[in-house]
Amino acid sequence: MSKIIVITSGKGGVGKTTSAANIGMGLALEQKKTLLIDTDTGLRNLDLILGLENMICYTLVDVVKGKANWQNALIKHPQCASLFLLPTSQKYDKSVLTGDDLKKLCLEMSSSFDYIIIDCPAGIEQGFQTAIAAADIAIVVTMPEMAALRDADKIIGELNRCNLEDIKLIINRIRPAMVQNGDMLSIEDVKEILGVDVLGEIPDEETVIKCTNQGETIISKKNTQAGQAFHNITQRLLGQKVPFLDLHLQPTLLQKLKHLFH
Repeated sequence: MSKIIVITSGKGGVGKTTSAANIGMGLALEQKKTLLIDTDTGLRNLDLILGLENMICYTLVDVVKGKANWQNALIKHPQCASLFLLPTSQKYDKSVLTGDDLKKLCLEMSSSFDYIIIDCPAGIEQGFQTAIAAADIAIVVTMPEMAALRDADKIIGELNRCNLEDIKLIINRIRPAMVQNGDMLSIEDVKEILGVDVLGEIPDEETVIKCTNQGETIISKKNTQAGQAFHNITQRLLGQKVPFLDLHLQPTLLQKLKHLFH
């Protein structure tokens, strides 16, 4: 039986779908047969981030409506044989799917995969309720900004009300210089505000945007801090104890000299 993980966020634009793509790729690179399901019907993007937009024949909606079986709807990633995508439709809205639909489908597919990763629509409307229905674990993606944290807190409350207790947090787009100057909330601040275990901390790097625009995942670029951070998240999901990256800025030579002579 597979582990089913929903990746969600209170607001859009915090990196939820990017996180889903990289975690899915990370698990697949560890030889775990992994399925990514895009449930953001009407606004799908997971196929773009994975570079699979031209390979879609059938969608999640087609499967639920009985127009195709799930085996024919899956897209195998051309660079990673253990990673599969079940895209959703752009033609319908989120009311076309229900939580029972997704639970039934995941139950059918569960014996065929080690992990099923569900990319959830942002917010707490029907799409959110559908996406979380089948999940055992929830990963909430947020940023160290007050608006994002307020929305994340709302999402965590909704997950608790739905009796989904295994909740983890990814803090994305951290800018160490701003944190150091007191212009951005620190990781400790975020932990204190939300009270949820942190699974990973992702620095804000231009390479992430470049990879996303090119349909690539950053996790394969371990020479970047963001790539290493996603790799570490994957290892933690697999039960490994991995220390968090040191995202603090290294002092410049001038700062070192000032400190020395002070």
